[in-house]
Amino acid sequence: MMTPGEQTNRLLLRARDRIDRDYAKPLDIPALARIALASEAHFIRSFRRTFGETPHRYLQRRRVERAMWLLRATERSVSEVCLDVGFTSFATFSRTFREIVGESPSSYRTQGPPPAVPTCFEKAWSRPSSFGQAGRVAAT
Repeated sequence: MMTPGEQTNRLLLRARDRIDRDYAKPLDIPALARIALASEAHFIRSFRRTFGETPHRYLQRRRVERAMWLLRATERSVSEVCLDVGFTSFATFSRTFREIVGESPSSYRTQGPPPAVPTCFEKAWSRPSSFGQAGRVAAT
């Protein structure tokens, strides 16, 4: 028998899995809240309490994470990468990328491919850990 907390966590994981799977598609809070069988306000509060950030910030971080890979691994233009990962505004993409990574998408691309290290280490080192952390790190 599942406790109510376990049931809520399962439903939140289903919503987070939808974000992970469909990050490039238009996703909105009402649709994600329906997946979690919760009101919009309760879904946002529960998601933040469980995962440490709002669903919107989690989605943005996922999109930027994918953009980081595309910028280094492909020759697609920054504008194409912006659209590929689900942003509809280049300005929003650039601002969000800079907030999370600490530099512009173009600047990030010029660094070239990451050094040859085991994939597990590369993912751990290159994955943005939290929304807006780049600004705090740069300030120290």
